[in-house]
Amino acid sequence: MDFPLETVRRKFPALDLTDKGRRRIYLDNPAGTQVPQAVADAVARCLLTTNANLGGYFETTVAAQKVVDDAHAAMADFLGAASAEEIIIGANMTTLTYHMSRTLGRRFKPGDEIIVTRMDHEGNVSPWLQLAEDLDLVVRFLPFDETSWQVEETALSALLTDKTKLVALNYASNLTGSINRVKALTALAKQAGALVYVDAVQFAPHGLIDVQDLGCDFLVCSAYKFFGPHMGILWGRRDVIDALKPYKCRCSSNGLPERFELGTPQIELMAGLTAAVDYFADLGAAAGESGSRRRKIAKAFEVSIAHENPLALRLIEGLSDIEGLTIRGITDPKRVSERVPTVSFTVDGIVPETIVRQLNAENIFLWSGHNYAWEIVHQLGIPAEQGVVRIGIAHYNSAAEIDETLESVHRVVAMLRQQRS
Repeated sequence: MDFPLETVRRKFPALDLTDKGRRRIYLDNPAGTQVPQAVADAVARCLLTTNANLGGYFETTVAAQKVVDDAHAAMADFLGAASAEEIIIGANMTTLTYHMSRTLGRRFKPGDEIIVTRMDHEGNVSPWLQLAEDLDLVVRFLPFDETSWQVEETALSALLTDKTKLVALNYASNLTGSINRVKALTALAKQAGALVYVDAVQFAPHGLIDVQDLGCDFLVCSAYKFFGPHMGILWGRRDVIDALKPYKCRCSSNGLPERFELGTPQIELMAGLTAAVDYFADLGAAAGESGSRRRKIAKAFEVSIAHENPLALRLIEGLSDIEGLTIRGITDPKRVSERVPTVSFTVDGIVPETIVRQLNAENIFLWSGHNYAWEIVHQLGIPAEQGVVRIGIAHYNSAAEIDETLESVHRVVAMLRQQRS
């Protein structure tokens, strides 16, 4: 079926906003997407009708507990988890990763080794570096291949030893857009006896995740990157997290996942999280899937990918026409399935921020900088204080928006070059 773009766009009130009569083009999606009306309604409804702390016997506290339970069940469906008890919900991916890294640190001893990649967001690097510093662990850096733009299995194999205790990987890069072969990389790490911690923040808006099929031990993502509220989700394999002793209050629950969820939860945001998952399920139902919520979510990604990939190729092709512009990532149309529609580039002699400021002034929203892809810019030799121009597509974007953005990039680059000459 054709992607129901206009129906989708009508669900997002922000897409209709204007500033002094000027439309908005949202291409800042890798940093956070807009939300459907249903998500905002769910948050408001929770605050207005089920606003209570947990653990009591009166109506609002019982209703609040259902909101929390529903959110865990929804994310179990979204990630393909075996149980809602494997879903840990918190403030954001980075906070959850810091918390889990410290918990896992109880199992490590001086001289143990951790592998981190040069492709990851800093939220899946710094927690492990600082843990290693605290516990006298050894850190090994895994580079990505600058031809394939992916982490290669041979490179990981060369770093694995009998001392490797954890491998931190990313599913898709928030700068290059490249998708890693996480299942194959995980299998290698598991053969060496290591735990595998996967950052799926950039992949989650663009592809179906199946944690059981991947074989990893932990996977994190962020709801605000897939049309939900500002919060993070961590999945942990039941047998692994059940054996962990987290840092928590003495009198708080020892149950799963409660013992990893510190303090009073963001109940109203959990209501929005369920609504975001149900948004995907509704899209899958509209595309003809009548099965379980999980199957509807899978169908939603199928039709979304069919819409997003041509937009990404349209963007890449249009940018490639600009002399001196280098796209930092996969550009081969035959490999479009190996990337998410996040496209970053640099232009010879032009600071990325100067391009972005001009496009932002035209109400085209996108970013410049290193975007916390600290290791990537250093491996590529890009000045960290400058970074790249990053354009990120979501499934509510249109071909007309891509064309207008390309016209602006061409015009702005030409103008800046003329100013320099």
